[in-house]
Amino acid sequence: MSGTLILVNLSGYVGLLLWGTHMVSTGIQRGFGTTLRRALERNLGDRWRAFFTGVGITALLQSSTAVGLMATSFTAAGVIALAPALAVMLGANVGTALVAQALSFNVAMFAPPLVLAGVLTFRWSRGSRVRNVGRAVIGLGLMLMALALLQHTLAPVENTPALRSFVQALAADPLLTVLLAALLTWGCHSSVVIVLVVGSLAANHVIGPTETLAMVLGANLGGAMPALLHASTPEARRLPLGNLLVRLAGVLALLPVLTPITHLLARFLPGDARLAVNFHLVFNLALAAAFLFAVKRSARLLLYWLPDPPRPADPGRPLYLERAAIDAASVALANASRETLRMSDLIRTMLDDTLALLRSGDTALATGIGANDRATRQLGGAIRSYLVAIGGEQTLDDRREGDKGQEILAAVINFEHIADIVANSLADFAVKELKHGQTLAPEEIAVVTRMHAELVESHKLALAVFLGGDVAASQQLVGRKRQFLQMEADATALSVRMLREVAAPGSAASSDSVERVAEESGLLLRIVRDLRRVHSHLASFAYPVLQNARSRSRRATGAEPEPQVSP
Repeated sequence: MSGTLILVNLSGYVGLLLWGTHMVSTGIQRGFGTTLRRALERNLGDRWRAFFTGVGITALLQSSTAVGLMATSFTAAGVIALAPALAVMLGANVGTALVAQALSFNVAMFAPPLVLAGVLTFRWSRGSRVRNVGRAVIGLGLMLMALALLQHTLAPVENTPALRSFVQALAADPLLTVLLAALLTWGCHSSVVIVLVVGSLAANHVIGPTETLAMVLGANLGGAMPALLHASTPEARRLPLGNLLVRLAGVLALLPVLTPITHLLARFLPGDARLAVNFHLVFNLALAAAFLFAVKRSARLLLYWLPDPPRPADPGRPLYLERAAIDAASVALANASRETLRMSDLIRTMLDDTLALLRSGDTALATGIGANDRATRQLGGAIRSYLVAIGGEQTLDDRREGDKGQEILAAVINFEHIADIVANSLADFAVKELKHGQTLAPEEIAVVTRMHAELVESHKLALAVFLGGDVAASQQLVGRKRQFLQMEADATALSVRMLREVAAPGSAASSDSVERVAEESGLLLRIVRDLRRVHSHLASFAYPVLQNARSRSRRATGAEPEPQVSP
């Protein structure tokens, strides 16, 4: 077999190994991403629980990068402190080493049955979670198959002259070996894959023991680089930077003493076949032992080096749409939800400013309302683009993740419509009328104030429904819609009564006064109509939750499903 053909085969097998790793990670994330994310969130209270949670979740996902993204989303949101998140990453590093240990055993005979079982599970199952389990099983089988093919292909090339010269160059410069392995790991985005490939090279005596250890150090260093390079905000950079610095400290400490370490490992852990994975595990266990008790001090240093940036002057600039999180759908959807809450805050500010405008007649408030309308539309566009990017990377075939994406999109559209009503109909019309000298009477202001208070309460309920799918909050929200309709009827009755009092026979009011009251009553009715439209958009948050609750109830009782009726 020619050298070119061998190189092509090796590249293909490494690619197959990478794709198998990707299938395992995405299958577990799509099937259990929300569950794992909640488990991580619940166990970040102290360093030990965080450490072992990082080990366990990484062992399932076979990707410390995915675990790091979850932990980064929590730290950037301020949900948990940076110190336990650093403990998670120490555990994630140990978890990847354990994964490499498990995959390094000669279990190639299980590869074809795993692929077959995964394909049958994926093709025949109906539930998305079971299908994703099948996807992960296929990926595991492909990984084992690729490792066996690598071993088979590397065996005949041990004494190739060109390869021997290359290995001699690596032996002469361990630092170059570390940098080469770090670059390869960064390109592959998987330290597990590179460590397994290095293990295959060592088992077939293609590289010597010292070069093996140097390449494992480089794989650890390169495995921390992708998350840091993809982070776009200081909050998102802290955790991957801390992980990189921990690994860099370990590399710098061990690089000058690789030869003695090689002899020590050969004495206590003999055998070239497992030298790479054994050293990988020992290295990460040593880092965990050295830095786990110093995570609080490390967190303070990272906060000093990367302080919180000042809030942007433009409220329409996204803060949480971290591009590095797109590969992890559950994390990315959580980021989109947080940005949607910022839209909600802008909506609340616009409603408050509109009430102040109607009360005081200060038309300067309309400028802020218009600015918040533009910011709302800007955020809405950014969130939609982010959701499209998530769909491009993840199929969102997990039902809960797909439903959450639809909920976020529906909320964004509702908030954009509310902003448009408030800015371009309610506030704009009020400003025009105020400039013509038209104002609301005290009784009318009282009506608008009560309706505004009702909108504020309904807005809180809508947020509760959006964040947790609360059925009780949904029922209250729908009930408040009926109350709001009654308020609209009361406002109409007030307008008619005031007009009748002015135009009644025997009244001293002139025709001009009657005309003025008619115009002012028109202003009130126009405001009431717009407030009702706003409330309708808030109430629409409740209907999908109530529809799903009714569907679940009918399935539980075995009744026929109700036809869906538009609210």
